[in-house]
Amino acid sequence: MPKSWGQKLKILYVLDILRKYSDEENPLTANEICEYLSQQGIEAERKSVYADIEALTDFGYDIIRSFSPKGFFLGSREFEEAEIYLLSDAVRTAKFISPKKTRELLKKLGAMLSQSQRKKREKDIYWSPLQKCANEEIFYNIDTISKAIADNKKVTFNYVSRELVGREFVDVVKKRTVSPYALTWQDDHYYLICNYEKYDNLMHLRLDRISKTQITQDNIRHFSEVSEYTEFFDVADYTNKLFGMYSGEISKIELCCKRKIAKAVADRFSENIFITNVTENEFCFSCEAVLSEALVTFIMNFGDGIRVIKPQRLKDMITDRAKKILQVY
Repeated sequence: MPKSWGQKLKILYVLDILRKYSDEENPLTANEICEYLSQQGIEAERKSVYADIEALTDFGYDIIRSFSPKGFFLGSREFEEAEIYLLSDAVRTAKFISPKKTRELLKKLGAMLSQSQRKKREKDIYWSPLQKCANEEIFYNIDTISKAIADNKKVTFNYVSRELVGREFVDVVKKRTVSPYALTWQDDHYYLICNYEKYDNLMHLRLDRISKTQITQDNIRHFSEVSEYTEFFDVADYTNKLFGMYSGEISKIELCCKRKIAKAVADRFSENIFITNVTENEFCFSCEAVLSEALVTFIMNFGDGIRVIKPQRLKDMITDRAKKILQVY
């Protein structure tokens, strides 16, 4: 047949059609692919479609021929169907992603599925804009701060905190210049782990409260001056010792717990615990953790189910909290 418009692009359209409309349950015949091509203004015969599919297969695309029902479908994609569902759920439930960005990301992820897979999935997806942040700069912040971390430069930005003024909470904006060390997603929020130049410790700032981020020309303060790390900042190790992203002094702690709460303790401390003693009723272990109010809350939630052996400072924090609660009543 004489060449018509789009013949040089036809093989790309064939691949796009297989991506959009085919899957294991919905293979496409050569005639159906020709019909989709015709909708794009491209005339094609079955033989040329077979040739395109063979060329795509030779190039490495996993195009499978099915005999029941008859047709072709894209066997593997950049992401498997279950992986797309997983990523979509993460985007849907992440509070730090704005409603606008949530819609954009879900649309991009959905485009990686076939039409029938996408329709099946869309029936199950629900998310509430009320549970999302309103800061549209968060992805810009991630990009800018990541560059600053790579270049060992300080960043400056506006940070919003909620403070009680009179009878209501109001947003208070403060200018901050910090040395950024790492970004981490913890407890349903995205955090910047950094050092505020006035103090000799680490602090955690929520990215959804940051705006107008700029990279400065000043080099960062090295993290070895404000943390236990010397060669590189081990964000996985650091965050594993935290409770609720509360900062504080890292200390070796020793706890004794009743066996009935063993699962809850194991879930929280993971494999980083060193068991020192086991009896019929309880077990004792040691690990490193940040001495924070969040740790105190975790321990007190179990009442007499957990005993602190050491350090003494942690014991004092718990007894002080208990005394203050008792005073209220």
